[in-house]
Amino acid sequence: MSSRCSHSIGLRLSRKLALVTMVVLALLFTGAWFSVKMLIKEKNREEALFRSDVIAQILAHELKTGGEQACLARVRADAAMRASTRLELWRADGSVFYADEQAGAHAMSAHTYAVDFDIAAPQLAGGLLKARYTMDFTSDAKFGRNWVIVFVVVTLLAGTLVAAGSYWHVRRALRPLRELASQTRAISPSRLDQRLHLDDPAEELLPWIEQFNELMVRLEGAVAQLEGFNADVAHELRTPLAALIGHTEVALSRDRPAEELRDTLLSNLEEAQRLSAMVNDMLFLSQADRGATARRGARASLAALAAQVIEFHEAMLEEAGLTARVDGDADAAVDEPLVKRALSNLLSNAVRFAPRGSTVVVRIAPDADQQLRVEVENAGETIAPQHLPRLFDRFFRADAARPDGQSHHGLGLAIVAAIARMHAGRPLAESAAGRTRVGFTLLGQA
Repeated sequence: MSSRCSHSIGLRLSRKLALVTMVVLALLFTGAWFSVKMLIKEKNREEALFRSDVIAQILAHELKTGGEQACLARVRADAAMRASTRLELWRADGSVFYADEQAGAHAMSAHTYAVDFDIAAPQLAGGLLKARYTMDFTSDAKFGRNWVIVFVVVTLLAGTLVAAGSYWHVRRALRPLRELASQTRAISPSRLDQRLHLDDPAEELLPWIEQFNELMVRLEGAVAQLEGFNADVAHELRTPLAALIGHTEVALSRDRPAEELRDTLLSNLEEAQRLSAMVNDMLFLSQADRGATARRGARASLAALAAQVIEFHEAMLEEAGLTARVDGDADAAVDEPLVKRALSNLLSNAVRFAPRGSTVVVRIAPDADQQLRVEVENAGETIAPQHLPRLFDRFFRADAARPDGQSHHGLGLAIVAAIARMHAGRPLAESAAGRTRVGFTLLGQA
């Protein structure tokens, strides 16, 4: 089933970068445009003031040397040179002395700047002329509009280029992810040994690759364990089933007396009970693997529980020529049936390998971090160090290290490890100098 993609990281990132770029450029260009606009206005104001000052000086000189007529002649003569400007003069009483035409070269647009000033005229009534000099800055306004267009085009073009460049760069940067995806697709149940790798992994990808590879190591181990478990189960079930079938076939091959058939049924019952015990143990381990926890009851003496288990195995101990004792004690809130089961498995394991005349010791002592240590110690041949980590594996028989010739389905110590985990503990195994200690820890305070 394929997943539907809601978006592309490359497209989304390129759009965001393009938007940010355009916003930043727009802000910069807007600030630059307003700055230039203020500078142009200031330049135009200074130019208007300068021209009005020059006109005032020229007309004052004309009035002084030639009078009113000379002044009028001068402004009329200069009118042609004042394109895009307009000059207006009034006498002191408000009557018009002179005014440029409002059409042609002196027509004004909406973009103007006017300067009012006075011209000294002692020869005229009132002693002065009032003047207004207006300049048209249409060209500057057009220049500003053109720059706005340029700014907009540059902003859009920059956004487009950034979007295209970032999309290309992001796709190039995400190429390792596509390579990892391709490597992941190549992994199959028959190729669980495959691992992700890059020739030059990015710092951000390296933890992901390492975690994935560690997951694959655990998965490969789990699958291998499952395959081995299936093979072991098939092997373990095959023997009692073959015995059941064989005994039944022999019993049915000819008429037999009732006593012989009874013996056959008893033998079949033993095999069926063995099968039932194995199935129950596997179901228990399955529940433990799914995270089942112990049902802790009231605080109880672990030494008392160990004594009950020893009493239950008294006949087996006597038959093996062994004695048993308990060293140490501690109170803990535990699941008593589970702890007894773990102790029973440990004691049965010790009885199978302890030499006759020796003593099996159940040791109970505090451990670190509020843990309690429960071990069963027996004399016997030292277990090789390479076998110790595997003692609690399912269907691993200690007879690989210490043969005993007894039939046993190899789940006892695996159940001990499961019960330890259900009590927030761990399994323990040590063997040296002819003494072997196998046990578990459990959390003393629940």
